[in-house]
Order: sequence, then C-alpha cells, then structure tokens
Amino acid sequence: MERKIAFFGPHGTNTEEAARVIFNGETDRLYPYRTIPDCLEAVADNQADFAVVPLENSIEGSVNVTVDWLIHKVDLPIRAEISMPIGQHLMAGKRKTPVNYKEIEKVLSHPQAIAQSHDYLRKYLPQAEIEYTTSTAEAARIISKNPEMPWLAVAPRLALDVYPLTMVQEHIEDNQNNFTRFIIVGESGLALPSSGASKTKILVALPADFPGALYQVLAAFAWRKINLSRIESRPTKTGLGNYHFIIDIEQEADDVLLPGAFAEIEALGCQVRLLGTYSAFMKQETASLSSNK
Repeated sequence: MERKIAFFGPHGTNTEEAARVIFNGETDRLYPYRTIPDCLEAVADNQADFAVVPLENSIEGSVNVTVDWLIHKVDLPIRAEISMPIGQHLMAGKRKTPVNYKEIEKVLSHPQAIAQSHDYLRKYLPQAEIEYTTSTAEAARIISKNPEMPWLAVAPRLALDVYPLTMVQEHIEDNQNNFTRFIIVGESGLALPSSGASKTKILVALPADFPGALYQVLAAFAWRKINLSRIESRPTKTGLGNYHFIIDIEQEADDVLLPGAFAEIEALGCQVRLLGTYSAFMKQETASLSSNK
C-alpha cells in the first residue's frame, strides 16, 4: 500500500534529505509542502500518512512554528526523530560570467540558514541585501530561474541535484557542529529498526497559583532516576507570563516509572500531555532503513 509522506519543501531541502533517509521503501511517495503548517495539516486532514518537519537546530535552537503547531493546532504523535548534519553552501544560477562577490546585490535563503552562515556573509558579502525565503530550496529555485541576476542563494547540497545551479563556496556555516533534528509525525505507527536511543516527549502545564510547581515536576523524575535531556518553555497564548513546558525524557514509555511520575505531576494540579514516545536516529545509523515498506 502506497504511503504519502509530506515534507517541508520544495524539493531540495534538508527536510527532504531527512525524509529520504527514513522513507525510502518502494511504496513511499514524498510530496513537498510549502510551509511547516501545511505539512502538519496534510496529516491531520488525512491527505498524507506522515509528515517530516524540522524541530530543532544545534545553533539556532527550536523551530518555533513546529513546536507551536504541535501544541496548539494539531494533535499528532511523534513517531520518530532523526538528527542530520547540516551544511550551508553558497550557490549561483548557471550563468555565462563567473561570480564576482563585489557585484552581488542580494543573498536569498531561509532565516535559519542565514543565521547559521552569518559570519561568512558579513565578512565576504557585506554589501549584499539579505532576502528571506520560505525554505533554502525555495531560494535555490529562485536563483536558478534568474541566473544572470546578481544574486546568490544559501542552500543545501541536495539543491544541486534538483535545480540548475553552480557551487560558489562550500560549507559557509559558522559552526561545524551544525545539526538539525527532524521529527516524523503521523496517526499510525511506524515500523523502524531499533536505533538504540529512545525518547518520550511530554507537555506540562503548571497551575498558576502553585509556587515551586516546576521544581516539584522535575523532582518527580529526579528521585526515580529518570534522565531528562531537555526542557523548554513556550507561551500558552493565554496571557503574558503563562507558559507550557516541553520535556524530553531519555527513555521510551514504560508501564511503571513514567506512569508513576506522570500521576505524581498530575496530583500537583499540573496537566501532562504525551507528545510521543519514539526511537531517535542519527543519519549514519539509518542507511539500512530501506526495508521500511
């Protein structure tokens, strides 16, 4: 049975590369969507079976639109996570004359890619106007359609396979430890080989009139020796100073420890919502996932 996979597009994005690593079976069909909300809505509306979207970058932090849509707009469980090394590359359209940095008037890319290559752009292209696009691949597409314009794009290497482009400079990212975490969401389960690393992600809403509530929440995990890898606050959108807390737990859901911790937290008057319990992969661990049909 064919599965439709929505990914944050257009073709040539890092998200597409992540999707191809996870979904490379004969029955998987990948479809680009213009925005992250469009991807998530496609699954919520049963137009796609799964969606692949970016969640967090090691340099720029959380992708807030992904987090907020998962909290406020859709109720889709996270089924898997994959971390990918991210390279940002400077590209030009296929042109008759070589690129002269002094003549470049504009650099196009997604805001996160621009931020990740800020030092290089400031040093070598200080005169260039920065224009933000909905994705790095969209920047590549625009550049490829206007090859003689004095424009460059910051884009992933995959864009070279999709659009008529020329590599101007490889790896202009400011930090070599540049990774992005992508998540796969969907209503149905996802059969994948074991990654050796598991996570459970929850959303906790604290009572407004309980001093020290967050400390008590963390203590429920601490005395059970449950390791937490990340805690993040996001606005509840109900008033200034009101926050949800998103907590990453370094294990899959079990029948004893986590239910006990959740019950203790709820007894404090907090609300706990399970966002997903899933395997976490690194790119080099996923070469054999072609058996996923």
